[in-house]
Amino acid sequence: MIKKLDKLILKAFVGPFIATFFITLFVLVLQFFWLYIDDIVGKGLDLMTIGQLIMYVAATVVPLALPLAILLSSIMTFGNLGETFELVAIKSAGIPLLRFMRPLMVVSIIICGIAFLFNNYIIPVSNLRLNRLKYDIINKKPAFDLREGVFYTVLPGYAIKVGKKEKDDSTLRDIIIYEKDYNLQDNIIIANKGIMKVSADKRFLEFKLQNGWRYSERGSRLNTNTEFIRLGFTEFKKVFDLSTLALSKTQDSLFKDNYQMLSVRQLNFAIDSLEGLHEYYHKKMYTDLSPYVTFEKYIDTGWKQPVKAAPVSKLSDIVPDSLIANSNTKVLSQLTIIKSTMDANTAEYMSRAKSLRLHKIAWHEKFTLSIACFILFLIGAPLGSIIRKGGIGTPLVFAVVFFVLFFLLNNFGKKFVKEDVMQPVWGMWLASYVLAPIGIFLIWKAMHDSQLFNKEFYFRILRQIQPWFARLKNIRSTDKAQ
Repeated sequence: MIKKLDKLILKAFVGPFIATFFITLFVLVLQFFWLYIDDIVGKGLDLMTIGQLIMYVAATVVPLALPLAILLSSIMTFGNLGETFELVAIKSAGIPLLRFMRPLMVVSIIICGIAFLFNNYIIPVSNLRLNRLKYDIINKKPAFDLREGVFYTVLPGYAIKVGKKEKDDSTLRDIIIYEKDYNLQDNIIIANKGIMKVSADKRFLEFKLQNGWRYSERGSRLNTNTEFIRLGFTEFKKVFDLSTLALSKTQDSLFKDNYQMLSVRQLNFAIDSLEGLHEYYHKKMYTDLSPYVTFEKYIDTGWKQPVKAAPVSKLSDIVPDSLIANSNTKVLSQLTIIKSTMDANTAEYMSRAKSLRLHKIAWHEKFTLSIACFILFLIGAPLGSIIRKGGIGTPLVFAVVFFVLFFLLNNFGKKFVKEDVMQPVWGMWLASYVLAPIGIFLIWKAMHDSQLFNKEFYFRILRQIQPWFARLKNIRSTDKAQ
């Protein structure tokens, strides 16, 4: 049965958590758009596509938004309770810190479970859709934007330049159109005036040109006798296909095997298939090199204790002069083949080893970002009860400090694992190993009414040690005088 104290704590927590979660989500989504703004602007994307992009980005940053929201909201909750002296009243009633932390501790564990389910089932789908849509947007050509005095070369096979555009954006003056001819010279169309119009389905661009000339060359590159054609016109209609500017829809299958698009079960299967790298490449190297190292099959147990023979000073002592050049050529050829074979196998092995590490990173990340919600709560709750400051000011400062520490440790650990400096079990859990003891330490300090963040506490310590510094200064001045 939920008691009144639990209801009080939960009511104080829910509001700040929802607010901070959506604020954090908004900031992280903005960070994505700042990163890819150059690839998005000027592409003529419709509202539906932009909405899908925002939805997929928001889903992928939820694992980062949840820990920060829990950290900030827990600091705000206990800070508000401390600032209004409700914590003092609760403690004076004989209720320990861990008891009134219990409801939020249960909530944070539930959020950990939700975060894991989200990471395991929603994030792979969101990453798949986001990467597909991002790929399509980046490879989409800019929207049609014809400017005065500038060649527009986005349409394949054409370069268009206009001298002036009237205010209606449809009437054009001094038009030059270069049409690529891969056999001979480019065809050229020059017109004094034209009307530009886009079809209703936006698939075609129509130019109605007036008073101009069309220049072309007819013939073949194999024949030097070509024919130059100049055609004058009063009206000429030129139609351009705009389908190349449309946003193409890439199939999901292009990205579905990426480690970021897999669940824990799928990652386990992929990791199992990549685990036998050493044995597989040992056999593969032996098979690939056996045809070129033929002497290996003639080795027997006697090679360990070779019979001493007269020393050979140079190759000509055992190989006739007439065969030395041929022998050197064959040796160099064999060594070149062996080296290229080993280099190819090494490159393939390193690539698969990196793929294995990336799969393990993705597997551990499903759990580390979930457990981070609980660890950051263990830091935020006692921190709020120690600083006893509500609102958004002081709690935000402490939340940002600890979240940046978590973010840096998490990224450093991921980088170390990716570069094979640390094992995944150490690198991916580096932030948890560092922050969990800090959370336990803060809980212990809060249970003993620590003055860790009280300015007067440090002022008193400073006043106590000031006489010691004064005595030390007097001793040094006396030594110098002597």
